[in-house]
Amino acid sequence: MKRTWLLGFGFFSISITWALYNAFVPFFLDSFVSSAALIGFMMTIDNYFALFLQPWIGNRSDKTSTRFGRRMPYLLIGMPLAAVFVVLIPFHTSFFTLVLFMVLMNLSMSLYRSPTIALMPDLTPENKRTKANGIINFMGGIGGILAFGAGSALYDRHRSLPFLAAAAITLLSLFILFRFIREKRDSVVPIAEGTPRIRLRGELDRTTVLLLLAIFCWFVSYQGVEALFTLYGKHHLGLSEDAAAFSLTFFSLFFVLFAIPSGWLGNRFGKKTVILIGIGGLFAVFAAVPFVEALVALRVLLALGGIFWACININSYPFVVSTGEERSIGTRTGLYYLASSLAAITSPPLLGLVIDRFGYGSLFVCAAGGLALAFLFLLLVKHAGKTATVRPGSATLRG
Repeated sequence: MKRTWLLGFGFFSISITWALYNAFVPFFLDSFVSSAALIGFMMTIDNYFALFLQPWIGNRSDKTSTRFGRRMPYLLIGMPLAAVFVVLIPFHTSFFTLVLFMVLMNLSMSLYRSPTIALMPDLTPENKRTKANGIINFMGGIGGILAFGAGSALYDRHRSLPFLAAAAITLLSLFILFRFIREKRDSVVPIAEGTPRIRLRGELDRTTVLLLLAIFCWFVSYQGVEALFTLYGKHHLGLSEDAAAFSLTFFSLFFVLFAIPSGWLGNRFGKKTVILIGIGGLFAVFAAVPFVEALVALRVLLALGGIFWACININSYPFVVSTGEERSIGTRTGLYYLASSLAAITSPPLLGLVIDRFGYGSLFVCAAGGLALAFLFLLLVKHAGKTATVRPGSATLRG
């Protein structure tokens, strides 16, 4: 379990960087463009690269063999590059340099995101992965709290300070992972020489496709709200920029508090059941937000939303991995991020267009609709994320 907490530093650095990016980069773009749809598009242009890189790199890391292991070489290259470019973002001198630094930062993160997450199932027995995912997401949630809480205070002093802090945390996390994690020593998923190659197309069975569609739909809702909420708070509710960003702290805080319990619930009652409860609860929260104008009530709803998002997010990645073979962990990690990256591309510009047409009040109406679709797709998945399943040529899998 100590190793799981150490692995959490990788997700911690990713989460804090993404949270800062989504909270404050829209303000930089807002000084150049006035359309919410265009801002939404610019917030996702980097994901077009991630859409193709993350599945390929995840698949590639399954076949990588070095003295550092399968995943670590990607961290050693990507994390220092990401630290450099995240520092440069607030020092942009024009619209062109801002977009350039955004793209380069996210390209760098695409190099190591899938391998970092794949380390968890690599080093964790299958029947403990949901709990382990709760722990690493707990640390990721701490990153979100720091980004929206401390990050807001730092941004108020100077807009570059949150990004400098994120770069320092990324480099510190890399040092911890490289110093204490030894893949060849710690792995519980040894890959024998001569193992047949893993192909992306071969992993797309009916269960996986339906699960990826559900993941896409709930990330459309989540990514759209996360990317555009600070503008919603500023333009619809009249909040200051730092108050709008700080409000998201309540979502992250209660996500963190419920991360580990939701992993236990997934193990106890099945991942599918707990995810369905989370989708239903988050749907109710998003449907209620447009009727709320008081800041206290809004933050209470965001806190409830964080609890339900934990039920969804903590159990979804282990669910994807549990429906495949052990040797395809990196590939299925890439597929998971393929679905979430595609949602990140689709959601902000789509919801931005709706906002341009109907106003910021429509943001949460659309987000609730995405969750309704996710609920329907997940109902069609027959795998419960709990019962034993044996696939030809693979070990027994426990959901």
